[in-house]
Amino acid sequence: MSQSILELRHLRTLQALRDSGSLVRAAQLLNLTQSALSHQVKLLEDRYGAPLFERKSVPPQFSATGLRLLALADAVLPQVEDAERDVARLLTGRGGQLRIAVECHTCFDWLMPAMDAFRHRWPEVELDIVSGFHADPVGLLHQDRADVAIVSEVDADDTAVQFHPLFAFEIQALLANGHALAGRSHLSAQDFAGQTLITYPVPDDMLDLVRQVLEPAGVRPPRRTTELTVAMLQLVASGRGVAALPVWAVQGYVDRGYVTARPIGPQGLTGRLYAACLQHTADRPWLADFVSVTRESSFLSLKGVALL
Repeated sequence: MSQSILELRHLRTLQALRDSGSLVRAAQLLNLTQSALSHQVKLLEDRYGAPLFERKSVPPQFSATGLRLLALADAVLPQVEDAERDVARLLTGRGGQLRIAVECHTCFDWLMPAMDAFRHRWPEVELDIVSGFHADPVGLLHQDRADVAIVSEVDADDTAVQFHPLFAFEIQALLANGHALAGRSHLSAQDFAGQTLITYPVPDDMLDLVRQVLEPAGVRPPRRTTELTVAMLQLVASGRGVAALPVWAVQGYVDRGYVTARPIGPQGLTGRLYAACLQHTADRPWLADFVSVTRESSFLSLKGVALL
């Protein structure tokens, strides 16, 4: 039997493999290459002289050895994480607050579950969402009205702010069932010409479809706005226009056949989200943990999401 040491990272690897459902997604979750992850698994299997899971099954079917190590991971890792948070509390004090500002209307679909998980880990930290939609959430950081801002772009010129990658996600066009464009494999910028584009009431530079696709092509379709995602989908379903939204925000409606979804561009349209905070607050342990919890919970629960 190999004398290599069983480490916490090995236990985290097994948990990630179980929770994510594949080697590819587990590697993303752990910020490793797939080859590095496979190497870790191989070391464990060499140590115990037995496979840990069935390679051809998706999701992985763990062997008796793999299940026993998973049970160890589930018992040990929460205690390690609790201890690390307790040490951070001793070093930094128990008080704290985390005020969150958002610029995206669909953020609440994934933000609320992340906040629930964070609240369980840091019950003493006062957690709050800065009321309402904000066109410039980073400005609220500088005004000391927020501690973290959820944004879709990095401002490299603002050196006072750190931008932490959260996740990337696919944005698809939404059409009425039977729409003339529904037969296309994907939509191009020119397909939006003459269509009424239904969006949230936000500036154009905050809309990925406009910023990445329509504006570079010089396409400026007529517009209609609404505050609510469900209202946008109702307008699309009734043939009042087309929209573009994250897959994870509308997948349930698409699965039920309420509207039709199509990719935008041959490679698809990708949006990105970042958590921004001021440089002098970045060392607060609960802020770093909020980023980590948000990345993990969103990646594991949302369709069409990849970690940045």
